[in-house]
Amino acid sequence: MKDTPPDILYVITDLDIGGVPLHLHRLALAMRDRGYHVAVACLAPPGPIAERLQSNGIEVFSCHGRSGWDWRVIHRLKQMLAKMSPRIVHALLFHANLAVRLSARSAGISIHRVLCEIQTVEVERPWHLTLDRWTYRRCRLTIGNSPSVIEHLSIRARIPRDRLQLVRGGVDMVGIQGATPIDLASIGLPNDAQLVLWVGRLDPVKGLDYLIDAFATISEGLSAHLVLVGQGEMELSLRERIANAGLSSHIHLLGARDDVPCWLRRADLFVFPSRTEGLPNALLEAMACGLPVVTTDVPGCRDLVTHKKTGWLVPFGDTVKLANAIDRLLSNQQLAAQLGLAARQEVEDNWNLMPMLDAYERLYRDILDSMTG
Repeated sequence: MKDTPPDILYVITDLDIGGVPLHLHRLALAMRDRGYHVAVACLAPPGPIAERLQSNGIEVFSCHGRSGWDWRVIHRLKQMLAKMSPRIVHALLFHANLAVRLSARSAGISIHRVLCEIQTVEVERPWHLTLDRWTYRRCRLTIGNSPSVIEHLSIRARIPRDRLQLVRGGVDMVGIQGATPIDLASIGLPNDAQLVLWVGRLDPVKGLDYLIDAFATISEGLSAHLVLVGQGEMELSLRERIANAGLSSHIHLLGARDDVPCWLRRADLFVFPSRTEGLPNALLEAMACGLPVVTTDVPGCRDLVTHKKTGWLVPFGDTVKLANAIDRLLSNQQLAAQLGLAARQEVEDNWNLMPMLDAYERLYRDILDSMTG
């Protein structure tokens, strides 16, 4: 551990592959490059993102929690905070937020130096919102990455608006647009095949059952292939569903990949049928590539997509409308191109990376300035 206290200690539930850990990775590297001394702590044992951070010279510490309900992590985190004495603590994800709120003050960290962040509209575990309501006073601000998240926390968790801060998510458009399109022959597909892409975590909330069922109704009439990039608890059940539908030659599960931008650059259509989101990074990146997108009319997704202007919205769980939207955009190249161009402009205007990083730095500077003022 370095002798000087970190300017910013990021605390997160885990460092497995996922939207929020990847967001933390990007944020930590950016703040380090802006001259801040940055460190990262996770409640769970270190995961793949920890290795990436360490390879870039950022220290990573772990509380070695065995599950989300391993309460020993609160004591371990308290000891870590007391020893490190970071100037700012920035927590991300529910369990990390709760652990920091319960441990920071007793470790000598003022609540005015604690930021918490939530990046989803929670609908499956309403008790998360209850605990957020009971503990929000133990941090300076709760950050949300989209207007939908802020509204949800205000209404459902009853966190006062003056204790909430919107920091719009952002994406590195230059890096994504500069990727080399994937060679479909690498997975045994003809390079002229129409490619429908989904990227994310194989989780029930992502609506993948509906996507497979929808694709089954259109695959015979089109030379289209559906590629699913990601890993998670649904992998076995999805493979069985695909096999039982006789779609193994048209739907491909690729697991986790490090070349997602290359797939985005090659795809003809991006489909994202989630039940709920906060601000889906995968959808943002697809739009940044100028891909036409079909997604569900739910919080998070509709923060990004205006129906028939920057993409196509369908009700969650409506297999028929999902299939019709996919079919229409694959069959109408002019419409698809028009929506893709508008999607890219939307991201460039409202969801770019640099304004997001500047907004975080302003929050950090406010805290640091108040400590020296």
